[in-house]
Amino acid sequence: MSSGKTVGILFVIAGLIIPALGIAWGLANLGGELKVSGFVFVVAVSIIIGLPFLGVGVYVIVRSRAEEAHMADLEKEKKLLNIVTTQGQVSIAELALELDATRDQVKAWVYDLVGKGLFSGYINWDDGMLFSRKATELRGKCPNCGGQVELSGLGVKSCPYCGTDIFLS
Repeated sequence: MSSGKTVGILFVIAGLIIPALGIAWGLANLGGELKVSGFVFVVAVSIIIGLPFLGVGVYVIVRSRAEEAHMADLEKEKKLLNIVTTQGQVSIAELALELDATRDQVKAWVYDLVGKGLFSGYINWDDGMLFSRKATELRGKCPNCGGQVELSGLGVKSCPYCGTDIFLS
């Protein structure tokens, strides 16, 4: 369990215990020192004090779950990058199986890595193969069909002849 979830759970517990203690104290003193209007006041104040704790706790728990999901995506991107750079070329279907992801998720991770400047290479969508190459090795030619491609700048370039996406970083 992450520390964010732990803190969130503690806040939720505090948000529930504070009103419970107020109600318990009010019930224990009802009829003696405390009248019904005083009891209602104690309950209202304890709820008002407990609600912010409850809200913060729920927010922290939701936020920590989102962070965990983001970290899981980053780990899969790292694994994808390691697989492609060590093997040089890999099937998108194999990557999807290895990463327990869909083809679209693999595509999104590859484009994210390109956008971060961490991956360069190309992808042949017809064959479903992803290749790791340095942009300097491509020398202005499409690695799939050999057609002339302007490989300047960073990001994704598509071959005008065969549609292969070339990733530059």
